[in-house]
Amino acid sequence: MSELDVSLGYFLAVVAFGAAFRVLFRKWPCLSFAAEFTTSFVLVACWLEVQTIIEIGEWVGGLGSEVTLTIRFVVLLTHGVICAGATGNPSLTLMNFLLLETPTLHTLLALAAQFLGAHLALLVAGYYWEMELNDMHMIKNLILRECSTALRVSLVQGVYSECVCAFIFFLIYLSLRRRSAFIRVPFFAAVLTLLSHATSGYTSAFLNPSLAYGLTFYCPGFTFTEYSVVYCLGPIIGMTLALLLYMGHIPRIFAKNLLYSQKTHVQVPKGDRDKEK
Repeated sequence: MSELDVSLGYFLAVVAFGAAFRVLFRKWPCLSFAAEFTTSFVLVACWLEVQTIIEIGEWVGGLGSEVTLTIRFVVLLTHGVICAGATGNPSLTLMNFLLLETPTLHTLLALAAQFLGAHLALLVAGYYWEMELNDMHMIKNLILRECSTALRVSLVQGVYSECVCAFIFFLIYLSLRRRSAFIRVPFFAAVLTLLSHATSGYTSAFLNPSLAYGLTFYCPGFTFTEYSVVYCLGPIIGMTLALLLYMGHIPRIFAKNLLYSQKTHVQVPKGDRDKEK
């Protein structure tokens, strides 16, 4: 089998599992937070293989950068389609909490489910690579047994990069989240693909703590705490600033609008003003 045929089969198997799991849990609305487990699992499991293709496929399989960009976009687009209604992203879950759209207990359970899904994806991907179904996986096991970190700058620069990218993305997300999914999902996938590609030499702009946990927290180069500062604190700061700029306040914290005046100017018709005189 060719390099991409094996990867395609893996992607289809992961997506099928995620879709089946989502259908199963729709029968129990009270366990809706469990959908975050599947959503996070699908995203991290697929992105781990995407990262392998980017690291090894370009010089083993002769895959150009345009191919890896297309694969990133297709994975994000597919994830957005099959996981509609769940985020798989702790930053988005916290944003919904700050918008008063989800209660505290549901938010905490969703966050735990997201990181559990990411950890399961790590185990599944590791087992899949050990099967060595193609040359990429064989080389990964022989040469690149230790993953390469996505954080290629200092901690301060990393936090700044994740914060700025998160600010841009969440500002766009807030502006389009009420639009049709036909517009919203492909546009978000394109924005995330471009941000990830543009910052590949910095932090890769995961903008998702559970995704970063699965992809780079266990890689050598930085400690678990340092990774947490960059990939958890950075996106949350960027998301909070975007929410504050978009709405003028943070509903969970401030009831009063801090940035924009809520006064309405009502024009009184000229005839009515004459009668008042």
